[in-house]
Amino acid sequence: MALTPEEIQRYKRHLVLHDIGGQGQAKLKAARVLVIGAGGLGSPVLLYLAAAGVGTLGVIDDDRVSLDNLQRQIVHTTEAVGVPKVESARATIARLNPHVAVETFDTRLDAGNAADIISRFDVVADGSDNFATRYLVSDACYFARRPLVHAAVGPFDGYLTTLKPYAAGPDGSPYPSYRCLFPEAPPPGTVPNCSEVGVLGSVVGVVGALQATEVVKELTGVGEGLAGRLLLYDAREPRFETVRVAWDPENPLTGRAPSIVDLSVHEHARPGVPAGTD
Repeated sequence: MALTPEEIQRYKRHLVLHDIGGQGQAKLKAARVLVIGAGGLGSPVLLYLAAAGVGTLGVIDDDRVSLDNLQRQIVHTTEAVGVPKVESARATIARLNPHVAVETFDTRLDAGNAADIISRFDVVADGSDNFATRYLVSDACYFARRPLVHAAVGPFDGYLTTLKPYAAGPDGSPYPSYRCLFPEAPPPGTVPNCSEVGVLGSVVGVVGALQATEVVKELTGVGEGLAGRLLLYDAREPRFETVRVAWDPENPLTGRAPSIVDLSVHEHARPGVPAGTD
């Protein structure tokens, strides 16, 4: 996909970057990326992918901007309080890079729409803030054979990984799924959300920027991805750590005897609220 003269000027730091260059930038321009949630994680992901020149960004979120979001959800401004997050994000992206098309979904992701929405995109970045949505997104990406760059944060820490359980790892076994990392969701009420314990806004920015980087790597083929590995960040130390994650042959999605064969397992679950990190 050819770049315009204005795009050549805009992206020249990528064009002179050996591992990206013209071919890599053309791949970014042709790419379609879906971001789940326009909240704390979704904000830096959307901004950096838009700045990088990803041609089409999809954003799904049914929430509205509130004043207490602005401490960390940097895609929104004070003037956007009360506005649907997807529309606020669209407006910010348009100001940042008018060459990027934005497709908005002001709705909850659920078992009825997940397969259709996710299948329209090349890569998915999950910034949702609840386990129901995370399981739904990861299962839907598996069935659609779409790479999923997943991230989550705590008050002073976070982690991310890339999930491609439809593909085989170096040892011939499938790459792990989200259900290999977390076989079951914790009981309700055992994991407090950030409205209860707080979150350092810049930590969300660090993890979201790393998430955007992994999306760009998936699109361009640069470097080694995080499939089969979990990257941990602790802001208190500060410290980064990478651990290997293996395929669980007993997991119900991609194990030897899978019991989850479609998204119907999510039909009676409480719909997730893909509102990013709240």
